[in-house]
Amino acid sequence: MSELVRKQFYISKSHDAMLKERAKVLGTTEAELVREAIEAQLGRIRFSRKHLQQWQEEKKFIRELIGKGPAKGGRTWKRDDLYDV
Repeated sequence: MSELVRKQFYISKSHDAMLKERAKVLGTTEAELVREAIEAQLGRIRFSRKHLQQWQEEKKFIRELIGKGPAKGGRTWKRDDLYDV
């Protein structure tokens, strides 16, 4: 890494113990394990502008529905009807 930035955060005592043990077993630093974990996690989560735009459109649609008020005729079912008894 060409440029590192210092970050400070809190973790639980159990996470601290796991991190120390894993670093010792792997022969690496705790910081390197944290960096690798961040890379692995962020590699799983990908938010593109397309997805952001779709979510904004969905929120607009939901707001429009809410703005129309309750559906005419009211609800014909009860909450318990949604579950198998």
